[in-house]
Amino acid sequence: MKHKFFKVGAAAALTVTGVSAITSMKTVRAANFTAIKQVKISYLPGKSLNIWTNYENGRFMGYRAKDGTVWNVADTALDKKGNLWYKVGTREWIEARYTVDVTPGNKTQVSQAPTAKKTTTKKATKTVTTVNKKNAAVATKTETQKKAEKAAKVKKAKQIVNTAVKKTQNTTKTSSTQASSKAASIVALAKQQLGKNYVWGAEGPDSFDCSGLVQYVYQKAAGVNLPRTTYDQVKVGQTVSLDSLQPGDLVFWGSTTAPYHVAIYIGNNQYVNAATPEQGTILQTVSSYYQPTIAKRVL
Repeated sequence: MKHKFFKVGAAAALTVTGVSAITSMKTVRAANFTAIKQVKISYLPGKSLNIWTNYENGRFMGYRAKDGTVWNVADTALDKKGNLWYKVGTREWIEARYTVDVTPGNKTQVSQAPTAKKTTTKKATKTVTTVNKKNAAVATKTETQKKAEKAAKVKKAKQIVNTAVKKTQNTTKTSSTQASSKAASIVALAKQQLGKNYVWGAEGPDSFDCSGLVQYVYQKAAGVNLPRTTYDQVKVGQTVSLDSLQPGDLVFWGSTTAPYHVAIYIGNNQYVNAATPEQGTILQTVSSYYQPTIAKRVL
Protein backbone atom coordinates (compact mmCIF):
# COMPACT_ATOMS: atom_id res chain seq x y z
CA MET A 1 0.00 0.00 0.00
CA LYS A 2 1.37 3.44 -0.95
CA HIS A 3 1.38 6.26 1.62
CA LYS A 4 1.30 9.95 0.79
CA PHE A 5 3.11 11.96 3.46
CA PHE A 6 2.82 15.70 3.89
CA LYS A 7 6.60 15.98 4.23
CA VAL A 8 8.11 19.30 3.10
CA GLY A 9 9.11 18.62 -0.53
CA ALA A 10 11.34 20.20 -3.15
CA ALA A 11 8.63 22.66 -4.20
CA ALA A 12 8.64 24.11 -0.68
CA ALA A 13 12.28 25.27 -1.13
CA LEU A 14 13.33 23.81 2.20
CA THR A 15 16.38 21.74 3.06
CA VAL A 16 14.43 18.52 3.57
CA THR A 17 12.96 16.96 0.44
CA GLY A 18 10.52 14.17 -0.33
CA VAL A 19 10.24 11.63 2.46
CA SER A 20 13.87 10.62 2.58
CA ALA A 21 13.88 11.06 6.36
CA ILE A 22 11.50 8.14 6.84
CA THR A 23 13.31 4.96 7.78
CA SER A 24 12.65 1.44 6.50
CA MET A 25 10.49 2.45 3.53
CA LYS A 26 10.76 3.48 -0.09
CA THR A 27 10.61 7.16 -1.05
CA VAL A 28 7.15 8.25 -2.24
CA ARG A 29 5.91 11.48 -3.74
CA ALA A 30 4.34 14.08 -1.45
CA ALA A 31 0.61 14.68 -1.85
CA ASN A 32 -0.58 18.09 -3.06
CA PHE A 33 -2.17 20.00 -0.19
CA THR A 34 -2.11 23.27 1.72
CA ALA A 35 -0.64 22.91 5.21
CA ILE A 36 -1.92 24.79 8.23
CA LYS A 37 1.58 24.97 9.71
CA GLN A 38 5.06 23.43 9.63
CA VAL A 39 6.75 21.61 12.49
CA LYS A 40 10.18 20.17 13.15
CA ILE A 41 10.64 16.81 14.87
CA SER A 42 12.23 17.45 18.29
CA TYR A 43 12.65 13.96 19.70
CA LEU A 44 16.04 12.49 20.60
CA PRO A 45 19.29 13.22 18.70
CA GLY A 46 19.81 10.52 16.10
CA LYS A 47 16.45 8.90 16.87
CA SER A 48 13.17 8.82 14.96
CA LEU A 49 9.56 9.42 15.97
CA ASN A 50 6.92 6.73 15.36
CA ILE A 51 4.17 7.43 12.82
CA TRP A 52 0.70 6.11 13.69
CA THR A 53 -2.43 5.23 11.71
CA ASN A 54 -4.64 7.37 13.93
CA TYR A 55 -4.49 9.78 16.85
CA GLU A 56 -6.84 7.59 18.93
CA ASN A 57 -5.95 3.91 19.47
CA GLY A 58 -3.88 3.90 16.28
CA ARG A 59 -1.22 1.39 15.48
CA PHE A 60 2.44 1.95 14.67
CA MET A 61 2.88 1.86 10.88
CA GLY A 62 6.51 0.75 10.89
CA TYR A 63 7.59 4.16 9.61
CA ARG A 64 9.37 6.90 11.53
CA ALA A 65 10.24 10.57 11.13
CA LYS A 66 13.85 11.48 11.92
CA ASP A 67 14.71 14.00 14.61
CA GLY A 68 15.27 17.46 13.11
CA THR A 69 13.24 16.93 9.93
CA VAL A 70 10.49 19.36 8.91
CA TRP A 71 6.90 18.30 8.21
CA ASN A 72 3.73 20.00 7.01
CA VAL A 73 0.60 19.65 9.16
CA ALA A 74 -2.73 19.09 7.41
CA ASP A 75 -4.93 18.75 10.50
CA THR A 76 -4.90 18.65 14.29
CA ALA A 77 -6.79 16.50 16.81
CA LEU A 78 -6.98 15.74 20.52
CA ASP A 79 -7.06 12.20 21.89
CA LYS A 80 -9.16 11.17 24.91
CA LYS A 81 -6.34 12.14 27.29
CA GLY A 82 -6.17 15.67 25.87
CA ASN A 83 -2.89 15.13 23.98
CA LEU A 84 -2.48 17.12 20.76
CA TRP A 85 -1.69 15.22 17.51
CA TYR A 86 -0.73 16.38 14.00
CA LYS A 87 -1.83 14.76 10.75
CA VAL A 88 1.17 14.60 8.38
CA GLY A 89 -0.15 12.30 5.68
CA THR A 90 -3.28 10.81 4.17
CA ARG A 91 -3.76 8.75 7.34
CA GLU A 92 -0.51 9.27 9.23
CA TRP A 93 -0.31 11.01 12.65
CA ILE A 94 2.48 12.09 15.01
CA GLU A 95 2.39 13.33 18.60
CA ALA A 96 2.63 17.15 18.74
CA ARG A 97 4.61 17.11 22.01
CA TYR A 98 7.65 15.83 20.10
CA THR A 99 7.65 18.77 17.65
CA VAL A 100 8.36 22.48 17.59
CA ASP A 101 6.83 25.06 15.29
CA VAL A 102 9.09 26.16 12.42
CA THR A 103 7.07 29.09 11.09
CA PRO A 104 3.88 29.36 13.22
CA GLY A 105 0.84 30.28 11.16
CA ASN A 106 2.78 30.24 7.89
CA LYS A 107 1.67 27.63 5.34
CA THR A 108 3.65 26.11 2.54
CA GLN A 109 2.10 24.83 -0.68
CA VAL A 110 3.49 21.34 -1.22
CA SER A 111 3.41 19.61 -4.58
CA GLN A 112 5.28 16.89 -6.43
CA ALA A 113 8.89 17.66 -7.15
CA PRO A 114 9.18 19.29 -10.59
CA THR A 115 10.45 16.95 -13.30
CA ALA A 116 10.60 19.31 -16.30
CA LYS A 117 13.99 20.52 -17.51
CA LYS A 118 15.11 23.93 -16.38
CA THR A 119 14.43 26.75 -18.83
CA THR A 120 17.55 28.66 -19.81
CA THR A 121 17.79 32.32 -18.93
CA LYS A 122 17.76 33.29 -22.60
CA LYS A 123 14.57 31.31 -23.33
CA ALA A 124 12.82 32.60 -20.17
CA THR A 125 13.61 36.19 -21.12
CA LYS A 126 12.23 35.66 -24.61
CA THR A 127 9.01 34.14 -23.21
CA VAL A 128 8.43 37.08 -20.86
CA THR A 129 8.84 39.63 -23.61
CA THR A 130 6.14 37.95 -25.71
CA VAL A 131 3.43 38.37 -23.06
CA ASN A 132 1.11 41.22 -24.02
CA LYS A 133 -0.25 43.81 -21.60
CA LYS A 134 -3.67 42.17 -21.37
CA ASN A 135 -2.25 38.84 -20.32
CA ALA A 136 0.08 40.58 -17.88
CA ALA A 137 -2.90 42.33 -16.26
CA VAL A 138 -4.79 39.04 -15.97
CA ALA A 139 -1.73 37.38 -14.44
CA THR A 140 -1.40 40.19 -11.90
CA LYS A 141 -5.06 39.87 -10.95
CA THR A 142 -4.69 36.11 -10.53
CA GLU A 143 -1.67 36.54 -8.26
CA THR A 144 -3.61 39.07 -6.15
CA GLN A 145 -6.49 36.63 -5.81
CA LYS A 146 -4.13 33.84 -4.83
CA LYS A 147 -2.53 36.01 -2.16
CA ALA A 148 -5.94 36.96 -0.77
CA GLU A 149 -7.05 33.32 -0.69
CA LYS A 150 -3.80 32.28 0.95
CA ALA A 151 -4.15 35.00 3.60
CA ALA A 152 -7.69 33.82 4.38
CA LYS A 153 -6.54 30.21 4.69
CA VAL A 154 -3.61 31.23 6.92
CA LYS A 155 -6.04 33.08 9.21
CA LYS A 156 -8.30 30.02 9.39
CA ALA A 157 -5.31 27.76 10.08
CA LYS A 158 -4.25 29.97 12.98
CA GLN A 159 -7.74 29.76 14.44
CA ILE A 160 -7.70 25.95 14.18
CA VAL A 161 -4.32 25.64 15.90
CA ASN A 162 -5.21 28.18 18.61
CA THR A 163 -8.49 26.38 19.31
CA ALA A 164 -6.69 23.04 19.60
CA VAL A 165 -4.09 24.51 21.98
CA LYS A 166 -6.79 26.14 24.10
CA LYS A 167 -8.73 22.86 24.35
CA THR A 168 -5.54 21.07 25.38
CA GLN A 169 -4.82 23.62 28.11
CA ASN A 170 -8.39 23.47 29.45
CA THR A 171 -8.41 19.67 29.41
CA THR A 172 -5.06 19.52 31.20
CA LYS A 173 -6.25 21.95 33.86
CA THR A 174 -9.48 20.01 34.43
CA SER A 175 -7.65 16.66 34.58
CA SER A 176 -5.14 18.07 37.08
CA THR A 177 -7.94 19.35 39.34
CA GLN A 178 -9.78 16.02 39.24
CA ALA A 179 -6.59 14.09 39.98
CA SER A 180 -5.82 16.30 42.99
CA SER A 181 -9.33 15.78 44.37
CA LYS A 182 -9.11 11.99 43.97
CA ALA A 183 -5.64 11.93 45.52
CA ALA A 184 -6.94 13.77 48.58
CA SER A 185 -9.76 11.22 48.94
CA ILE A 186 -7.29 8.35 48.65
CA VAL A 187 -5.02 9.81 51.33
CA ALA A 188 -7.97 10.39 53.68
CA LEU A 189 -9.34 6.87 53.29
CA ALA A 190 -5.88 5.30 53.62
CA LYS A 191 -5.41 7.04 56.97
CA GLN A 192 -8.77 5.70 58.16
CA GLN A 193 -7.43 2.14 57.77
CA LEU A 194 -4.57 2.68 60.26
CA GLY A 195 -4.63 0.13 63.07
CA LYS A 196 -6.46 -2.58 61.13
CA ASN A 197 -5.01 -6.10 61.01
CA TYR A 198 -2.71 -7.52 58.39
CA VAL A 199 -3.99 -10.83 57.02
CA TRP A 200 -2.40 -12.39 53.96
CA GLY A 201 -4.91 -12.41 51.08
CA ALA A 202 -7.37 -10.08 52.89
CA GLU A 203 -9.10 -7.37 50.85
CA GLY A 204 -10.86 -5.42 53.64
CA PRO A 205 -12.71 -3.78 55.08
CA ASP A 206 -11.55 -5.10 58.47
CA SER A 207 -8.15 -6.53 57.49
CA PHE A 208 -5.77 -6.32 54.54
CA ASP A 209 -2.56 -7.47 52.99
CA CYS A 210 -0.46 -4.81 51.26
CA SER A 211 -1.95 -5.01 47.75
CA GLY A 212 -5.44 -5.66 49.15
CA LEU A 213 -5.25 -2.33 51.01
CA VAL A 214 -4.19 -0.47 47.87
CA GLN A 215 -6.95 -2.05 45.78
CA TYR A 216 -9.60 -1.30 48.44
CA VAL A 217 -8.63 2.37 48.96
CA TYR A 218 -8.35 3.19 45.26
CA GLN A 219 -11.70 1.61 44.44
CA LYS A 220 -13.62 3.14 47.36
CA ALA A 221 -12.03 6.60 47.34
CA ALA A 222 -11.49 7.22 43.62
CA GLY A 223 -13.49 4.59 41.74
CA VAL A 224 -10.28 3.20 40.24
CA ASN A 225 -10.19 -0.58 39.86
CA LEU A 226 -6.62 -1.80 40.30
CA PRO A 227 -5.36 -5.38 39.85
CA ARG A 228 -5.17 -7.53 42.97
CA THR A 229 -1.43 -8.31 43.27
CA THR A 230 1.71 -6.21 43.49
CA TYR A 231 2.99 -7.95 40.34
CA ASP A 232 0.09 -6.50 38.34
CA GLN A 233 -0.34 -3.20 40.20
CA VAL A 234 3.20 -2.15 39.29
CA LYS A 235 2.22 -2.36 35.62
CA VAL A 236 -0.46 0.32 36.03
CA GLY A 237 0.11 4.07 35.69
CA GLN A 238 3.18 6.14 34.91
CA THR A 239 6.58 5.57 36.49
CA VAL A 240 7.71 8.64 38.47
CA SER A 241 10.90 9.58 40.25
CA LEU A 242 11.13 8.93 43.98
CA ASP A 243 12.24 12.56 44.27
CA SER A 244 8.95 13.85 42.84
CA LEU A 245 6.35 11.78 44.71
CA GLN A 246 2.85 13.20 45.13
CA PRO A 247 0.07 12.16 47.53
CA GLY A 248 -1.76 9.15 46.14
CA ASP A 249 1.26 7.69 44.33
CA LEU A 250 2.08 4.02 44.82
CA VAL A 251 5.52 2.99 46.06
CA PHE A 252 6.90 -0.53 45.61
CA TRP A 253 9.75 -2.57 47.11
CA GLY A 254 11.70 -5.39 45.51
CA SER A 255 11.98 -6.04 41.78
CA THR A 256 10.72 -3.22 39.56
CA THR A 257 8.79 -5.76 37.49
CA ALA A 258 7.72 -8.19 40.24
CA PRO A 259 7.76 -6.33 43.60
CA TYR A 260 6.89 -8.01 46.89
CA HIS A 261 5.39 -5.00 48.73
CA VAL A 262 3.33 -1.87 47.95
CA ALA A 263 2.15 1.18 49.91
CA ILE A 264 0.21 4.43 49.38
CA TYR A 265 2.30 7.62 49.60
CA ILE A 266 0.40 10.34 51.50
CA GLY A 267 2.91 13.19 51.36
CA ASN A 268 5.42 14.61 53.82
CA ASN A 269 7.74 11.63 53.12
CA GLN A 270 5.21 9.22 54.68
CA TYR A 271 3.21 6.26 53.44
CA VAL A 272 0.38 4.01 54.67
CA ASN A 273 0.78 0.27 54.27
CA ALA A 274 -0.41 -3.07 55.54
CA ALA A 275 3.04 -3.97 56.79
CA THR A 276 3.20 -7.34 58.59
CA PRO A 277 0.95 -9.55 60.76
CA GLU A 278 2.73 -8.14 63.82
CA GLN A 279 2.45 -4.47 62.80
CA GLY A 280 -0.86 -4.40 60.92
CA THR A 281 -1.75 -1.32 58.88
CA ILE A 282 0.59 1.48 59.91
CA LEU A 283 2.01 4.87 58.93
CA GLN A 284 5.73 4.85 58.11
CA THR A 285 8.40 7.23 56.83
CA VAL A 286 10.48 6.68 53.71
CA SER A 287 14.09 6.10 54.76
CA SER A 288 17.39 5.14 53.18
CA TYR A 289 17.26 1.86 55.15
CA TYR A 290 14.01 0.82 53.48
CA GLN A 291 13.98 2.74 50.22
CA PRO A 292 11.28 1.96 47.60
CA THR A 293 12.62 0.73 44.28
CA ILE A 294 9.93 2.19 42.01
CA ALA A 295 6.91 4.52 42.16
CA LYS A 296 3.78 4.69 40.00
CA ARG A 297 1.30 7.53 39.44
CA VAL A 298 -2.12 6.12 38.63
CA LEU A 299 -4.22 9.30 38.71
